[in-house]
Amino acid sequence: MAKNQSVRLDRKKLMADPIMVTTIAVLVAFLTLFILYPLAILMVDSVVGESGLTLDVFKRVLAMPAFDTAITNTLKVGFLVGILAALIGLLFAYVEEYVQLKTRLLGGLFKVVSVLPVVSPPFVLSLSVIMLFGKAGIITRYLLGIYDNNVYGFWGIALVQTLTFFPVCYMMFKGLLKNIDPSLEEAARDMGASRWKVFTSVTLPLILPGLGNAFLVTFIESIADFANPMLIGGSYDTLATSIYLQITGAYDKQGAAAMAVVLLFITLAMFVVQKYVLEARSTATLTGKASRARMLVTDASVRVPLSVLCAAIALFVVMMYVCVPFGALFKTWGYDFSLTTKWFQQMFTMHHGFQAFRDSFVLSFVSAPITALLSMIISYLVVKRDFRSKGFIEAVSMLAMAVPGTVLGVGYIRGFSGGIFHTGLLQGLYGTGAILVIVFIVRSLPTGTRSGISALRQIDKSIEESAYDMGANSLQVFMTVTLPLIKDSFLSGLVTAFVRSITAISAIILLVTPQFLLITVQINEFAEKGAYGVACAFATVLIVITYGAVLLMNLAIKHFGTSAKIKTEEEG
Repeated sequence: MAKNQSVRLDRKKLMADPIMVTTIAVLVAFLTLFILYPLAILMVDSVVGESGLTLDVFKRVLAMPAFDTAITNTLKVGFLVGILAALIGLLFAYVEEYVQLKTRLLGGLFKVVSVLPVVSPPFVLSLSVIMLFGKAGIITRYLLGIYDNNVYGFWGIALVQTLTFFPVCYMMFKGLLKNIDPSLEEAARDMGASRWKVFTSVTLPLILPGLGNAFLVTFIESIADFANPMLIGGSYDTLATSIYLQITGAYDKQGAAAMAVVLLFITLAMFVVQKYVLEARSTATLTGKASRARMLVTDASVRVPLSVLCAAIALFVVMMYVCVPFGALFKTWGYDFSLTTKWFQQMFTMHHGFQAFRDSFVLSFVSAPITALLSMIISYLVVKRDFRSKGFIEAVSMLAMAVPGTVLGVGYIRGFSGGIFHTGLLQGLYGTGAILVIVFIVRSLPTGTRSGISALRQIDKSIEESAYDMGANSLQVFMTVTLPLIKDSFLSGLVTAFVRSITAISAIILLVTPQFLLITVQINEFAEKGAYGVACAFATVLIVITYGAVLLMNLAIKHFGTSAKIKTEEEG
């Protein structure tokens, strides 16, 4: 009863705050217009024809043999990548948390591998696989003497996606394994169980929901991936590439919309299971922190093979990324390995490199602070405020995580090319830089929001209430109390949004016009033409930009973040 009265009182106070009411109204309008509306119009357009409601478009699309093949291909790749990425991620996390590493080099190598896919363009590994294992590849042709291999297709996509997504699983399992109380496993060891028995009967059951969660996250990422199948898939079409080709090749926007709806339903179903079933079970299984430090495995028969296996995989991944700068420095990859800077020179003189980097940087630079601020505002409203549309804001802001980029791109084409509901309203957005900025914001919003929610849940509500009691309004409280306390998450969200925006391709490749040249689109274009030298030059500069942004963020957090302030106060 008292709790209900408190909730009603909070809602009454909130509705009396014009700043808060305006913020909520603007957020609801933004999320509805730029997330729900494109997806809704996509579904409507796929079932509405000139004669009214019809399923003719779906029947036509489903009757295409190529579409059936694309669905089968997508699911096959998704299942294999989900299994392999989850297993490799579990292996890495187990070695780091349970095995005594003899050198810090391995720990550093694990950290490098975990951050590489986050700050790199999505198709860097595809470029590397082609250059290492293609017909002119260094390993296949020059080291092994194989000339008739075909790296394109199912196995090429599976290899690239597994190496791209397993670090995500590794970070998930690392947190899960760290929270297991060591006494549970040591009790089994004291009763004579072998390490393998302890792992299968104690450790594995505890992380089983997390294992399913990691599989589904990777599965969703795999089936939604556009860049890698486009570059290394060859004739092996997936749903994401089929949607793109249906628009750019067949000029069939309504057919592409129907295909996009099919892919959207698959990803949404998996997202719901992952988010509301497995993630909840994983959190409930492991609560709190370990009561004491874990006794690490020192037995050489376990430590050596696991460490060697992880080191080999990690070095292979690093080699793949190092391959890209060398691809930009060799005169002719596969034939003439003399060093040259001609590809960098051509990139800037013949291929509009300055414009591509300027356009990408400006659009990402504009979208990043807006995304970071919106993420923190949404996080604040979800954690610290109670109002009727709170569930709507949280659910819709997270929905973009489950929507494949190509699906969102088709939704924006169908939703804004003729204006809202084909009335001409907001038609001016289509084909401009503004719509690209909006797409960048929508795609990065879920990541920043999750980070902000985690940070805000650690802040006591009384800190903000004291500011309200002293006469501050909601804007002053947020800007002077809340935001400074979560500035680490804000800075992290800012840089993450910038990196995700400048390396994005799947959502914007259908929306970008000749007026704008974006780096990722240029890389994709030259790689498809076989101009790997220029593609690698673009990718190398892009990697330098993203790594530089991450390093600046780390320096900013170190010197201006919350932990730095606490340390200064303690020293003082």
